[in-house]
Amino acid sequence: MAWPFPFGFASGQPLWWLQLLSLTLLAAQLDGCRSRWRAAFLGGLFGTAMLCSTFWWLFISLHVYGGLAAPLTVLAIVLLAAFLALYYAAAAGLFVVLAPVNRALRAFLFAALWLLAELARVKLFTGFPWGEGGYAHVDGWARPLAAWVGVHGLSFMAAFIAAGLAFSLRAGRTRWLAALVLVMLATVMAQLPLNSFIAGETPQPGPLTVTLLQGNIPQDEKFQSGTGVVSALRWYGEQLHIARGALVVAPETALPLLPQQLPEGYWEALQSRFASGQQAALIGVPLGSFEAGYSNSVVGFKPDSPGLPEARGPYRYDKHHLVPFGEFVPVGFRWFVDLMNIPLGEFNRGAVGQDSFDWQGQRLAPNICYEDLFGEELGARFADPKRAPTIFVNVSNIGWFGNTVAIDQHLQISRMRTLEFSRPMIRATNTGATVIIDHLGQVTHSLPRQTRAVLVGEVQGRSGITPYAWWVERYGLWPLWALGLAAIGLALAFRRR
Repeated sequence: MAWPFPFGFASGQPLWWLQLLSLTLLAAQLDGCRSRWRAAFLGGLFGTAMLCSTFWWLFISLHVYGGLAAPLTVLAIVLLAAFLALYYAAAAGLFVVLAPVNRALRAFLFAALWLLAELARVKLFTGFPWGEGGYAHVDGWARPLAAWVGVHGLSFMAAFIAAGLAFSLRAGRTRWLAALVLVMLATVMAQLPLNSFIAGETPQPGPLTVTLLQGNIPQDEKFQSGTGVVSALRWYGEQLHIARGALVVAPETALPLLPQQLPEGYWEALQSRFASGQQAALIGVPLGSFEAGYSNSVVGFKPDSPGLPEARGPYRYDKHHLVPFGEFVPVGFRWFVDLMNIPLGEFNRGAVGQDSFDWQGQRLAPNICYEDLFGEELGARFADPKRAPTIFVNVSNIGWFGNTVAIDQHLQISRMRTLEFSRPMIRATNTGATVIIDHLGQVTHSLPRQTRAVLVGEVQGRSGITPYAWWVERYGLWPLWALGLAAIGLALAFRRR
């Protein structure tokens, strides 16, 4: 049942229907199930298979670069998937216990429980919602609704339609009519105009010419002082000095050393380079000290911005949503980290909703690596419409996962954020995907992955607040939690009757 699910996510083709197909098959199996324990087993098995086939590329980071033995690596990935699949097991078991007789209410309950399982994956234990079902519809029928309900709302709607199809086809004489109505509903929604409803959604001054750097430093050399570090400092140093775009962006940890560890004069030369003229730069670099702690950061240089990062001069953004086992060690898992050979730092967390980098009439909002997976955290930057971002800037290093579908999956995640907020996003990465995405989720400029190259293009900033940005900034994910819990309450009420 689960095998079609990941093929609808970042496949490069409009295969969103495969995600609906897999959910339809699961719903049909659960609808005919009379044992809650069997249903929980089916849900857990579905979730484990779905997740293993989604983030199998963790094998590369843990085994190839981390040095963990292959059998232990496979076991770790399966156990992680099985643990996250417990949410889906609980949802499936509850569905069989609470399912009402009415088909529409039954589909609503299935979708609500699926939504709760997805939300649990977002929030619990720091969250790891990679591969959530709603991302399959970046190019699908529900795409126009992303700016209203966000990716989690799309997950709910996809589950509702899948369950409706499954239950209708299992029913009596009306099954084909009900299925046809659902298909027609999806077709109509796919024709809705994108973002035409956003009041005041107008271009900001611009467009802004950007230069995005992709160093393609091999991951197994990136932090080696004699190879990768020297190569990175030389190449990024040269490109930062010769770049001609109004904004130059270097990826996550493009400079793999603390500023005080850089060769003498290197940091000062970068500051001097952007201290005057009509150019600015955003550079991924670790900051901090042993006494104060370290952070995975982005530093911004622009004219009239003197001083060191530790002072008040240049712009500074510190990563908030840290990667477990990569940027911090979860409680009780030090033994697991000790089995691997990964350069790990216990990083400090930045605040949610940090201010944007102002440049040439644009408000540029950085996020680092998989921080763009958490739209509710990016939404915190829209509290003041006058200071809301006009352009998102993602800096990443997906080199940990090789030349795999992880690159495509991360790109699809970024595209969903542009649809939710009606904001373009520029992405500077070490190995890919280095791209410019417009506010409608379309890639307008890109570099080939796994190449050392420079991308020059234009990006048009946008203003206006989407419905999703409005409610997620005020209420976070609580409206979605409430929807799921309300469905459970409604099902309980029908059971009493």
